[in-house]
Amino acid sequence: MSTTVPIGLGIPDAPPPILAPRRKTRQIFVGPVGMGSEHPISVQSMCTTKTHDVNATLQQIAQLTASGCDIVRVACPKPVDAEALPAIARKSPIPVVADIHFQPKYIFQAIDAGCAAIRVNPGNIKEFDGRVKEVAKAAGDAGIPIRIGVNGGSLDKRLLEKYGKATPEALVESATWEAGLFEEHGFGDIAISVKHSDPVLMVEAYRQLAEVTDYPLHLGVTEAGPKFMGTIKSSVAFGALLSQGIGDTIRVSLSADPVEEIKVGDQILQALNLRPRKLEIVSCPSCGRAQVDVYKLAEEVTAGLEGMEFPLRVAVMGCVVNGPGEARDADLGVASGNGKGQIFVKGEVVKTVPEAKIVETLIEEAMRIAEEDGLEAVEGTKAEVRVTK
Repeated sequence: MSTTVPIGLGIPDAPPPILAPRRKTRQIFVGPVGMGSEHPISVQSMCTTKTHDVNATLQQIAQLTASGCDIVRVACPKPVDAEALPAIARKSPIPVVADIHFQPKYIFQAIDAGCAAIRVNPGNIKEFDGRVKEVAKAAGDAGIPIRIGVNGGSLDKRLLEKYGKATPEALVESATWEAGLFEEHGFGDIAISVKHSDPVLMVEAYRQLAEVTDYPLHLGVTEAGPKFMGTIKSSVAFGALLSQGIGDTIRVSLSADPVEEIKVGDQILQALNLRPRKLEIVSCPSCGRAQVDVYKLAEEVTAGLEGMEFPLRVAVMGCVVNGPGEARDADLGVASGNGKGQIFVKGEVVKTVPEAKIVETLIEEAMRIAEEDGLEAVEGTKAEVRVTK
């Protein structure tokens, strides 16, 4: 006697499983965005524009916002950049964090400008330890948090002399020392990052830091590299930490358009069930069993559904071995062979079409599924199936 097990498709009835509960932290707010174990993990990026070019900076912030960025950081290396902060902070649709290096005076200008948070790098701000009391009072009076951002490439000289290089222990000691100075002055709205370009050293530094503090942690592999290499490094490092519940906000640092950082960060969180899944494409790997051009099909389906927010799992399969099973288990799928494809919708075959019609049919079915689920199609995406609910 066989028992039919229903397949759960579309929006799940219960929260999806995660690998580990979040590490318990104190809670802070970067503007309206909560940061800490009681809030969703946020995705950040940083503008590549010159901050003093207000229009260009706001335009890039708008692009990042449209891509799903939660928090944006802007550089502040010159007086003209600090002078531009009030206009940017006022007009930005998402919280703006001022990134401060070398000159402590810019910290106070950023606070006065209405920035949602300040990132300080204690390793390269002149006489920073002696100014902590002033910074703590100004930030506390304004009600904005401070991120202590320690980097392997700009570690305090004292710690470089002690450890010989930027070890995980050196990064953690730098961060906890500075946090302790703020705490001495009654300021505890702190987030910490201990970034390194080596993902193994970075992971170990965050593990050590998570054991000795309850601050929210900003994850990042600094100088991760070009798009492909940086994506791999960041995915490996973030996966290792997030799967243990470590991490409260992330920034994927790529030598690429910052919009790509948001795309990668969002996908990392979706893959770990730490953010609701949207469009997910399942497709065949390299294999001699494929009987259609599955690479081309997968690329065209992905491009055709680009921007889709609806939680849809689409399987694009090219042979009869795993194809029917994967297509049946997806919300929408195709099992291809001999120049044609069987189209599956929610586990059932609805039609068979020639190879030339597969992409068109899958996109049509995706829109139909969205409409039948009572969700609105929104203009502005290639498939016009961006969904709001």
